[in-house]
Amino acid sequence: MFTLLIVDDDERARAFLQGVFESAHHQVKAAADAPTALRMLHREPCDLILLDIELPGVDGLALCRLLRAQEATRRLPIIIISAHDDEEQKVDAFAAGADDFIVKPATRRELLSRVSTQIEAAQRERALVGSNRELGFLADLGRGLLVALEPLQVVRRVAGATYEATNAVLCAAMLETGKVNDEERADERDAAVATQLSADAVGCVFDREGSAEGAALIDAVKMKRWLASAPATSVRLEDSEEFFLRDEAHCIEYVAPLRFEGRALGALIAAFDRAQDCGETESRLIDAAAQQGALAAHISSLYEATRASSASLAKEVERHTAEAEAQRRFTEAIIDTLPVSLYAVDRSYRIVAWNRNRELGGQGIPRGHALGRNVFDVLTRQPRETLEREFSRAFKTGQIERLEQESVAADGTSKHWLVSKVPMRVEGDAVSHVITVGEDITTRVEANRAVARTEKLAAVGRLAAGVVHEINNPLATIAACAEALETRVAEGAFGQSTEVDDLRQYLSLIHSEAFRCKTITNGLLDFSRNRAGQHTPVELSEVVKAAAHLLRHQKRSRNVEITVHASPDVAPVSGDAGQLQQAVIILAENAIDAMPQGGTLLLRVQNEGASVRVEVCDTGVGIPQENLARIFDPFFTTKEVGQGTGLGLAVCYGIVTEHGGRVAVDSVVGRGTIFVLTLPSMSEE
Repeated sequence: MFTLLIVDDDERARAFLQGVFESAHHQVKAAADAPTALRMLHREPCDLILLDIELPGVDGLALCRLLRAQEATRRLPIIIISAHDDEEQKVDAFAAGADDFIVKPATRRELLSRVSTQIEAAQRERALVGSNRELGFLADLGRGLLVALEPLQVVRRVAGATYEATNAVLCAAMLETGKVNDEERADERDAAVATQLSADAVGCVFDREGSAEGAALIDAVKMKRWLASAPATSVRLEDSEEFFLRDEAHCIEYVAPLRFEGRALGALIAAFDRAQDCGETESRLIDAAAQQGALAAHISSLYEATRASSASLAKEVERHTAEAEAQRRFTEAIIDTLPVSLYAVDRSYRIVAWNRNRELGGQGIPRGHALGRNVFDVLTRQPRETLEREFSRAFKTGQIERLEQESVAADGTSKHWLVSKVPMRVEGDAVSHVITVGEDITTRVEANRAVARTEKLAAVGRLAAGVVHEINNPLATIAACAEALETRVAEGAFGQSTEVDDLRQYLSLIHSEAFRCKTITNGLLDFSRNRAGQHTPVELSEVVKAAAHLLRHQKRSRNVEITVHASPDVAPVSGDAGQLQQAVIILAENAIDAMPQGGTLLLRVQNEGASVRVEVCDTGVGIPQENLARIFDPFFTTKEVGQGTGLGLAVCYGIVTEHGGRVAVDSVVGRGTIFVLTLPSMSEE
């Protein structure tokens, strides 16, 4: 039996689907919109989602993309259902991350078959991921235990590796070592990562912060009593009275005995805050770690017996090993803590270091996937020739080189990086390694661009303010003279010859061109005008609706369907309603011009945290990537001569910026453009 979540605003469709799957003995939950579905998923996970493509508010595709962006639901099977057998919808659904697409109405057998297929595929994927995770864990732990010669090292490595692999909130390992003399007992008390439970046992606990500390959290009496019962199998404890760890927050413990030759040498304990966090994969990992830990403990006991004749030498080896291990971990911690992406290659271009920040982000690569491999096989997104040239130059010159690079993420956003190639010499004068350090400077670059744009707008505004008044007077004179001459021609002052017709045509041309210049100067004047004024509470929903009403009465919008989606609880903003309406109309008119063959214009208003978000979405021709960085520059336009001044978006940018807001744009050529205005909402005070 599986748990299914049906998200459909049609009550009859939900009832039908619920009946189909409940008749097949599945547990079914239903939601009518995206927020309800998200709340239900937060409270309790499910095995599959049937998602209607048309939902109120957040549609099915948006919800699908949101679920794919979250770690908890990234691999959850999602089937999109729709009443339309439309190829474009199917393409959009699969692009959003859907696993299947079903057209309503579907038969009971088809629904059950497709759901069963997707759940089985997800189970196979989870099983494969679990197997790979278990094999990798066993390999890493085995390598670590090869150098664990002391009981303290065994418990620390077993507990630490299990803590990291299972994502437990607490992980402890305990090992009975037999009687020890006073000198050895004092030595063990000095260990930083473990302490004695008693005279003949040692233990280690990795706490909620991931720090290895003493075994005070282990209930030694209860643990010894359990080991004395010679447990043969692992136990799952959900009753806090039976727990072995003194921690009030967790709700489940999984305890595996460290058994060797029929005897329990110790125990491995993993604690979780939620029962679902301790699944089959985690149980197998803990059992496997306990088996390897038991073997390592046995080897450790043999080593203890052997070193009895060379105690002083063994202590020296142990001390140096512990220092080297601590130094190594400390060095790795420093490298992992650095707020930069860092990796190093040797002269064979083999990766020998890869810090944790290099694993994060949309282009991150796991450390285990990178270490030991050729850098050109790992960093395949970058041109091999460019990388090879950079590394060769660093190995040859031995000088630090810094480069600025720009990358484009899957969602179309740009990232800017400062990449440094740092030569390193381990022995001798020759460069043995090259360290590459990448720093995300996107915020700094965008801030510099914003400052440059603001300075450019201010400079153009000052220039426009000074020039407009000087141009308007001659233009007015030219227009007045042209009108006067037209009047005299109409009165017959110049007779009725063919030259008079030419004169009438030239005068009309002079008059129209003078007024076109007047339109441009008025745009400049509007661009340079100081917009500071009395701000009052403004309802953006009403501003957008009024703008849509005005747009519907324009001839240019006769082939465009204009739709307004306004949330009922949109917070007010502080500003000038007329200026904000002007900004919306500018964006809407540009959107209409981008749809010469007609299309859909959507104006959406909604809350977004402490801000109000206004979206102007069209289905037009889109904006090429190379033009996106220039669209807010004054006088930049892609329209034909005479059809635009290139000042509209600059004016819009100035209005929104002076209201403390931001303007963003996302465009795909051939599919449309979305402009987003974000303005700070007013507090309740």
